[in-house]
Amino acid sequence: MYWDGFFVAIDAAAPEASDSMKKVELYDTTLRDGTQQEGISLSVEDKLAITKRLDELGVDVIEGGYAGANPKDDEYFRRVPGLDLKNAVVAAFGNTRRADSEAASDPTLRALLDSGAQMLTLVGKASDFQAREVLGTSLEENLAMIADSVKYLKSQGRRVVFDAEHFFDGYKSNSEYAVQALRVAIEAGAERVVLCDTNGGTLPGEVSEITQAVQSALGEDAALGIHTHNDTDTAVASAIAAVEAGATQVQGCINGYGERTGNANMVSLIANLKLKMGQDVISDEQMAELTSLSNYVAEVVNRRPSPFQPFVGSSAFAHKGGLHAAATERSVDAYQHIDPAVVGNSNSVVISELAGRGNVVRRVRELGLEDILDRDDATQIVQVVKEKEAEGYSYELAEASLDLLIHRSTPNFEPCFELVDFMVVVENRRRTSFGTGWRTDGKEHPMLSEATVKVRVGDEVRHTAAEGNGPVDALDRALRKGLREFYPDVTSVRLTDYKVRVVNEGTGTGAAVRVVIESADEREVWQTVGASTNILEASWIALADSLEYWLQKNHLGAGAAGG
Repeated sequence: MYWDGFFVAIDAAAPEASDSMKKVELYDTTLRDGTQQEGISLSVEDKLAITKRLDELGVDVIEGGYAGANPKDDEYFRRVPGLDLKNAVVAAFGNTRRADSEAASDPTLRALLDSGAQMLTLVGKASDFQAREVLGTSLEENLAMIADSVKYLKSQGRRVVFDAEHFFDGYKSNSEYAVQALRVAIEAGAERVVLCDTNGGTLPGEVSEITQAVQSALGEDAALGIHTHNDTDTAVASAIAAVEAGATQVQGCINGYGERTGNANMVSLIANLKLKMGQDVISDEQMAELTSLSNYVAEVVNRRPSPFQPFVGSSAFAHKGGLHAAATERSVDAYQHIDPAVVGNSNSVVISELAGRGNVVRRVRELGLEDILDRDDATQIVQVVKEKEAEGYSYELAEASLDLLIHRSTPNFEPCFELVDFMVVVENRRRTSFGTGWRTDGKEHPMLSEATVKVRVGDEVRHTAAEGNGPVDALDRALRKGLREFYPDVTSVRLTDYKVRVVNEGTGTGAAVRVVIESADEREVWQTVGASTNILEASWIALADSLEYWLQKNHLGAGAAGG
């Protein structure tokens, strides 16, 4: 609509899917393709746990692994029927038969059948180059491998999906042959053929054009899927383009995990399909679990969740600039495209040197302190933040320290503990140090790190010492030892990341440093910050904030937990 010469966009509820757009099926391959990313390795228990969560989210098909490839995947397929899944079908993945062999005696096809999976996904070449140069066989034999494999598995009472590997590159090289690979799979009984951008080099416009051409060539009844890799950073866009062109299945991995630069991010695909394209791929209640699912899988694969991931990242709805924050305070729609609660996320205002009073007022309200701190207090807190950041602090990725700063501004704040003093010794000595043996051979010796901490809890002071794997670890161990008598469950807090950055580069060894510590318990992850020209002091401040935040939350009610 137009108003006073300005065009105003009205973002209504998610549009309904057009009549010509068929229901889209969600096919998740995190447990197979996702584990091909460097550094990701899942145990059988991990895979079963993720399977259960994907089923609860409403995913239609879960690709469990490569049948017969390793004992771990074999055990997964033996145990997964015991999960009693409510929404998803589990698929096993494998190759077509080998060249110049019989389907009935092929070991890969036998492993697929032995998996017990009712849906079997076959991957075969849809590229003349790949068939000749990689498989080393004729184009005719490659087509026979596809047809024979699909027909044999169908004869055994299984559902079959055909993944056309290197399809887009093959289509651009020899479109007639690429389409023929799909056609023989359909004629042999494949219920769906999936167009795979295996090398990840096809852009969304090409994907749309080729998908439309394939649908036209095969007929409207042909069920197409899309499988994209993210080598050009367009995997999600390409998958969406394919859906708009007629594809009725999208394949992807949670958080975009996968070989090389990853696969299409299933989290973003689900959100875009439902919220932007009107595809009711999962229920509203399941949609509200999207952020939780993303974080859960990241935890299982031992990857830190990306704070900037669309829809579900902790910064996806964060507002730093004063203008943006002030506008968002008046209307949550001012600078965000959806209500973050729809995907189980929340909006936040980043408080930094760019912040205005409105940012702090909003955070005070979120912490439930609006009856204790007024707008004048907020102004004072903003000033403290700016002074601290001038010293080297940064609260953008350390909200736990920020929350503590706000709580410390309340009249009756009582810390869970107070530091009296600490001392750290680091030396190179010929004696046992933190689990290493005696060294009397004249070679390099292990470093000894020992910390002594004096801490006050209420009216009592505890003086403790501990060795550690470095000075910060020694400080952490000594502090916990002093607190354990008063707070036995403090041992459940673990330090998960430690980062140091020089703040004022160019001043040499006297430069101020910023230390950010990430901590976690079984429920959440939080970050704290310290800054000083002394790296140990900066580390101590961040470390103390980490434990103070957790203790305030778990021993003093809501405390610094954010309300």
